[in-house]
Amino acid sequence: MRPRCAAAAGRRFLRGAPTPKPGFGPEEVIVLGSLIPLIAQGGNSSSGGGVSILLFFVVMGGIFYVLLIRPQQRQRRAQRALVEGLDVGDEVITMSGIFGTIRAVDDESVTLEVAPGVDMKFLKGAVARKLVYNEDEYEDQDEGDHGEAGEQS
Repeated sequence: MRPRCAAAAGRRFLRGAPTPKPGFGPEEVIVLGSLIPLIAQGGNSSSGGGVSILLFFVVMGGIFYVLLIRPQQRQRRAQRALVEGLDVGDEVITMSGIFGTIRAVDDESVTLEVAPGVDMKFLKGAVARKLVYNEDEYEDQDEGDHGEAGEQS
């Protein structure tokens, strides 16, 4: 006898599936719910187990704050400052790796010139960083290039 629909075939398949062994089936584990009896028990005993568990969670929360939350907040602040500081003529790199020069700035978007005569419009949040050139570094390289060329002749 053939099943009439796919759901019936699935039920027939599941009926033949082996049953899981006792104690090895899916179980829900509620971590904080299982810790409440330990905390209550620790308050009655002189060992201070409940206080140590509570202290452990406070320390872990502090570590998460210092290692995860703080750096994200700093990164958001830096990105916000970058976006607010965008101005016409700045050379930038977008999140997708496109280099360009800002030609126009709106409230939410910037227009980049990525090649002569080619303008692309991006959201301000898509700007990854601003390119800053150090003029002293270029002057040193130019002087070094002339000196090397003179030595080779």
